[in-house]
Amino acid sequence: MSEEKYFHGRGSQVNPHNRFIKNSYVQEFPELIDEALLQEEQTQYIEVFPKTIVNIVKSPDIPGMYSMNPYQGCEHGCLYCYARTTHEYWGYSSGLDFERKILVKKNAPELLEKAFQKKNWDPSPIMLSGNTDCYQPIERKLEITRKILEVCLKYKHPVSLITKNALILRDLDIISELAKLNLVHVMVTITSLNEELRQKMEPRTVTYKNRFKVVKHLADAGVAVGIMNAPIIPGLNSHEIPEVIKAAAENGASVAGMTIVRLNGAIADVFKDWLHKNFPDRADKVWNHIKSCHGGQVNDSRFGTRTKGEGNIAESIRSLFKMSVKKYMKRKDKFEFDTEAFGKQRREIFLKEKSKGQISLFD
Repeated sequence: MSEEKYFHGRGSQVNPHNRFIKNSYVQEFPELIDEALLQEEQTQYIEVFPKTIVNIVKSPDIPGMYSMNPYQGCEHGCLYCYARTTHEYWGYSSGLDFERKILVKKNAPELLEKAFQKKNWDPSPIMLSGNTDCYQPIERKLEITRKILEVCLKYKHPVSLITKNALILRDLDIISELAKLNLVHVMVTITSLNEELRQKMEPRTVTYKNRFKVVKHLADAGVAVGIMNAPIIPGLNSHEIPEVIKAAAENGASVAGMTIVRLNGAIADVFKDWLHKNFPDRADKVWNHIKSCHGGQVNDSRFGTRTKGEGNIAESIRSLFKMSVKKYMKRKDKFEFDTEAFGKQRREIFLKEKSKGQISLFD
């Protein structure tokens, strides 16, 4: 692997062309161009001002939920992230730009509260986040996710969290209060137990040992918590499924989910480049295994099959996962969100603000 061309601390090693942009700059004569201008190694945080923040999840794979993303782009830099291509809609690349240009929505908590105040609001669970990690590094400073959770607690609205970052424990005070009311469920993503692989594949995430500590702390606090063993990449981490599930169960996880990697759009180029630079001895084998899980392609956009794959390799992965869950995950805690408390709570807030003459947002 060439040290000159490898961006340590980043997942993607390339910035593939944005499909929505016809023209782009290229480096024809590197000796004449300031390298710092080309690499832009420092992460940039760009504030944006959306008018709405909550999205209706229309996917049959995840029915009956909303999603919201306080950040677009993610400094965690996970190689395989399906959200990378969404950065192209903002005029950026799904490669290094996705990790280095983070769009920040500071007004997200206010927008969420306005949504809750609408008379026709349906209190289905909100997933944080549908695309990028709501606990990525900049959250430590901005606390947008924490403020969102405060709004959810204020209105007793159900919320689902998924993260790779131990920063979630900072908000355990709010999360534990939500848990007492059956208003929160947390999933922690565990991709592997191989720390060397984690550093290459998810360079700015917390270690796997610390993720299991997160699971334990949440479980001990009475929070419904599980893990996502995802994505499974045949030939890289697929053999680790039993040990991942076992460790998760030992730390208090009561449920587990999984997905098989799929490389939509330009992510295929990002991943293939990374694969050959980091695992040249098995790159072709892994690539062909991924294709075998998606009918000869590395991506599958079909609902129902896009996350679980098909074919012999995909079937063997799913079987191994099911057997591991059955063997190690003895706890069968069934969790159901309370979606009834929201209406009463909103009414109480309305009456309280009315008595103070503060009614301005309720419609």
